Amino acid sequence: MTLTLQQLRADIAAIIEQDASAIGDGDNLIDLGLDSMRVMNLAVQWEEQGVPLDFADLIEVPTVAGLWAIVEQRQG
Repeated sequence: MTLTLQQLRADIAAIIEQDASAIGDGDNLIDLGLDSMRVMNLAVQWEEQGVPLDFADLIEVPTVAGLWAIVEQRQG
């Protein structure tokens, strides 16, 4: 499965219970409520879908833009 930017944002929004349109590309997701348990859940969810992101990626670059850059590079 190929992850789109829209799906990445929607998945994050769902897990932190925010509206996807309210999450900016550069917003710090940890400040928006993305704690370690939610990070683990996203990492597992995306791994099951074949998306190459893991816990460390989500912690190191906790923004939509940062995560999307990694996804593009690894899916590319």
